[in-house]
Amino acid sequence: MRDWITKPNRRSRTINWLALDSWIDSSLYGLYARFKDSWANYNNFFQRFRVTGSRRMATEFVSEAMTLGTAGLAVVLMFELPAIELTKNPNWRTGSEFSVTFLDRYGNEIGKRGIQFSDAVPLEEIPDVLVKATMATEDRRFFDHFGIDIIGTGRALVQNARSDTVVQGGSSLTQQLAKNLFLSSERSIQRKIREVYLALWLEAHLTKKEILKLYLDRAYLGGGTFGVEAASQFYFGKSVRDINLAEAAVLAGLFKAPTKYAPHSNPVDSRARTNQVLSNLVDAGFMTEGQVHAARLNAAKIVDRQEVYVPNYFLDWAFEEVQRLMRGKGEYVLTARTTVDVPLQKLAEQVIDNAFEREAKYARASQASLVSMDTDGAVRVIVGGRDYGDSQFNRATKGQRQPGSSFKPYVYLTAIESGIRPNKVYPDVAPTCGNWSPSNYGGGVSGRAMTLYEAMAKSINTIAVRLSLDVGRDKLLENVHKIGLTSVRKTCSMALGDSGVAPIDHTAGFAVFASGGKAIRPYGIVELRNTKDEVVYSRERDEPAPAQIFKREDIETLNTMLEKVVTEGSGAAARLDFTTAVGKTGTSSGPRDVWFVGFTGQYVTGVWFGNDDFSEMAAGTTGGHLSAPVWHQYMAAAHSSMDIPQIPGLPLHPRQVEERQRLSEIRRDEPGFGGGADASKRMPAKTRKMLSSLSKLLKEAPKLQVADPQKDATLDNPPVRTQ
Repeated sequence: MRDWITKPNRRSRTINWLALDSWIDSSLYGLYARFKDSWANYNNFFQRFRVTGSRRMATEFVSEAMTLGTAGLAVVLMFELPAIELTKNPNWRTGSEFSVTFLDRYGNEIGKRGIQFSDAVPLEEIPDVLVKATMATEDRRFFDHFGIDIIGTGRALVQNARSDTVVQGGSSLTQQLAKNLFLSSERSIQRKIREVYLALWLEAHLTKKEILKLYLDRAYLGGGTFGVEAASQFYFGKSVRDINLAEAAVLAGLFKAPTKYAPHSNPVDSRARTNQVLSNLVDAGFMTEGQVHAARLNAAKIVDRQEVYVPNYFLDWAFEEVQRLMRGKGEYVLTARTTVDVPLQKLAEQVIDNAFEREAKYARASQASLVSMDTDGAVRVIVGGRDYGDSQFNRATKGQRQPGSSFKPYVYLTAIESGIRPNKVYPDVAPTCGNWSPSNYGGGVSGRAMTLYEAMAKSINTIAVRLSLDVGRDKLLENVHKIGLTSVRKTCSMALGDSGVAPIDHTAGFAVFASGGKAIRPYGIVELRNTKDEVVYSRERDEPAPAQIFKREDIETLNTMLEKVVTEGSGAAARLDFTTAVGKTGTSSGPRDVWFVGFTGQYVTGVWFGNDDFSEMAAGTTGGHLSAPVWHQYMAAAHSSMDIPQIPGLPLHPRQVEERQRLSEIRRDEPGFGGGADASKRMPAKTRKMLSSLSKLLKEAPKLQVADPQKDATLDNPPVRTQ
């Protein structure tokens, strides 16, 4: 075989360069020719799929939508894996295994929690008219969609756009069940995405009938009732098996807003809602107008009962506390004595309602929360929103909102611990942290030197940031976590309250100041008893005494600074005329959150206003203008006695001094007044005189002439019945 690389017949074989060059050239040309043929074949093949004009635009749109949609679903799924984790609870279908009856601080029953899944009324025995009314109003295509009603959602969007308001909801019945079983009522995009995934999961694991049965059993329908059977017993005094069309329409109308449409408290709105449900039955084709006509004329008869007040937001939180305390203890049916003070709870709700009728309406705030507790952390009031029936999301315990300048007392406490005194002078000059520098409310800095007393009272941002940098943000973070605000992060602007905190935790943080520096954790359960009436938990017995986490003298110094906020600074609207009040205003950027958190010697209270979607309120809205007046209205009415303890580090209010002097004089004249070793055996002269006069009147009562003995008879001279 000829060697084309070397020349033949030579002793020394050398490379044939001409042959090598020819081989390379021919090889490259052959490769190019084959590539050219392949490319031509490729183009000829795909030429068949070439589109132009409108068809090309449609193809491009679908292609991009599929690409972006796939990528979007992958990203959303990555972020929403925690939603699927919720389904791993083996009791997800039956709800909590605990069943708890709650008592208020005085021993009165106030409600129950721990709803169990029950087959007491099978779906087959629930009247067909109730099922149809529910589907016609909540989800007409329930048996046709896969958990997400795309057609129904589109129809709702169109109808809402035409009406320029929300008149139809877009959530399917399965989505609503997913929210009831696994999620809170928080209005956020994250919750909505989780709701969609959980709805798909439910559709994959349950039949349509099982989903419908769970929905009818687990929905909140007002009056403290969950499920159609309990609601039927509450509103009509009979089983859901026996209701008629008019009564079914009432129940179906409650799913959307049980408080607003409750027939015993809002009969006008309930009647209008019932007529709407009946119209929905006709529009959906489930019934004819003739069939619903009688129900329109003959309204459902509601049981005449006094509405039972239930502090629902407090009970939701207290139920979580019970589960935490009794986890792994083997006790599930319990009676809990709580710390809630129902009169104070009603007062707080009324104050919040009044605020939305006046100031909050103009401030463009749509939600609020109020937490009030004793100085030892015993929670007396929780208002988690405007209307529990509309939204069960507890903003007081679960909402994470920026505290703004109401965070500054933690900064000043850390500075005091470091040896910085309140009378030290600092200039109002913006410090620098990385590429960031703070400015004061309204923008800019004054450059004026002032004491820390004034800086706290006027809520100067620059000086608070300077202090956090001087004492060290790590030390500040350590103190804040020790107080209980574990969600706070280390940032340049942490001194201005840039991390979200729950109102109940923030209020408990101020309780540390009110208690003189003790570790305060909010609590709502005093005692738990099982079905045998045995005490299985007692706070007094089972919880350790609160530890002293800050020096009392440092707390006393801080309290003198907080007093200046109310007497000379941004919290002037919170000032009380009968006792000393201290606290701090807070306004986050936007403004999106406005606060006032403060205390007297008896109560520690925090008030927050804002919007669930974090939208901005009206320009100029501040904690001093909105939250502080509400705090004042509540605290002014909450104190029923002048016997209010002294705030650590502050003198008694002059009115309290006068009251104590007056009581001292009464005790001097009446030794048995207000106590004493033998107080029970003695009677004040004024009381003795009053009882003597009352006895004299009762003795003379039989001598009085009675015009109508059948109506005005006395116990001493009852009327004589004649045959």
